[in-house]
Amino acid sequence: MNTLNSPSRRRALIALTLAVAAPLSRAVTASDSAARLSRYGAAPEFAGIEMWLNSEPLSIAALRDQVVMVDFWTYGCINCIHVLPHIVQWHEKYKDRGLVVVGVHTPEFAHERDTGNVQKAIQRHGIRYAVAQDNKYQTWNAYRNRYWPTAYLVDRSGELVFNHAGEGAYDEIEQTIRQLLG
Repeated sequence: MNTLNSPSRRRALIALTLAVAAPLSRAVTASDSAARLSRYGAAPEFAGIEMWLNSEPLSIAALRDQVVMVDFWTYGCINCIHVLPHIVQWHEKYKDRGLVVVGVHTPEFAHERDTGNVQKAIQRHGIRYAVAQDNKYQTWNAYRNRYWPTAYLVDRSGELVFNHAGEGAYDEIEQTIRQLLG
């Protein structure tokens, strides 16, 4: 049997490869995290909002000097429902340190346009932060958003510096919130 192709040699090479690659993958993840906090330009204003729930109308300009999380969601999306407890928790934990959460409810289906249904979802999920009802997709389009849920972070100067689509990355998002709050 050729020793270069022996099963024990292959196992040893795989183990060596994994041992060398593991620290490199952690380094890439850490640098990717740092790279995600970059300047994407000025955050778009909230546009075409039909109804503000839990708040008077807000604007990005008026929220300058605060860290803003803009969360695109819809109450019928299971992925959004999975993310909501984290966003509710961040709002409660960091609101006194300067975090403002704005949920932008953009419907996927016709029944999700009904304000009464959105209000019931807000109550069901314990949402106490501002929710903008974006039935005409104007804010969605201004952010060039494509997915439910997607969270954007806006720094104190009004610039988009972070975004994440879908579930997960909760530690990274919270770390970024803390970094932006200082």
